[in-house]
Amino acid sequence: MADKKANSKAALVDELNGLLADHFALFIKTKNFHWHVKGPRFHDLHLLFDTQALEVRDQIDLIAERVRKLDADTLTSIGTMGKHTQIKDQDSTKLSAEDMIAELLADNETVIARLKGMKDLAEEAGDNATDGLLDDWTDMAEQRAWFLRSILA
Repeated sequence: MADKKANSKAALVDELNGLLADHFALFIKTKNFHWHVKGPRFHDLHLLFDTQALEVRDQIDLIAERVRKLDADTLTSIGTMGKHTQIKDQDSTKLSAEDMIAELLADNETVIARLKGMKDLAEEAGDNATDGLLDDWTDMAEQRAWFLRSILA
């Protein structure tokens, strides 16, 4: 039983580190879009992307500290983050506003799927604190996705 719990904790830490990488990548992409959005909705989208980027940024430290509270190590470099994220790079500065919104929506949905998949891991590891945080983080990601989806409707 102790081995199963240790394995569950290790799997949870791996996913938390993946979530950390996803948040780093999503933060950078959202800031990129904040800086490069153009068009008639520039002002509103510029502000929305900045608000969403700051929310994601603020979660980065909480995720990393959760890993440390589990007595594990976080990811330590951009290269390592790149290997663990499910968020695809986007280097274009020429995307349309609609393409930016659609891409951020898809990325937030990716984060939501990862968060929901982590619930069972937290339960198996007996980690009530992470379980509760996952609910909060899921709600925040779902709100970001809702805003983006509503703009595209």
